[in-house]
Amino acid sequence: MFSRKAARSSAPTWVRVASASDVPPGTLRAASTDRAAVVLANVDGDIYALEDRCSHQDYPLSAGELEDDQLECPFHGARFDVCTGRATQLPAISPVRSFQVEVRDGDVFVRVD
Repeated sequence: MFSRKAARSSAPTWVRVASASDVPPGTLRAASTDRAAVVLANVDGDIYALEDRCSHQDYPLSAGELEDDQLECPFHGARFDVCTGRATQLPAISPVRSFQVEVRDGDVFVRVD
């Protein structure tokens, strides 16, 4: 039997984290929700979100640099594909969590469930 509680818990949870104007092309921006710290990256007008934590040593990726679709951690040089979270350069070998992003009426929403 399908319960109402189960139906509610399966609905996606979207959280507003910034205005799109706060993340111009070629930039990073730290943001947070009650569930996760995220870093937003604008690649040619498309905004992506990753967990704001390097998989190598837990440093904030939002302190890094964005080059094309690659985010470089400033602490040890690990690099990540901002579109997928995949580690692309040592010393990181594990990906970082990526989040779905929607821009609605000029606001950036991240799916956190």
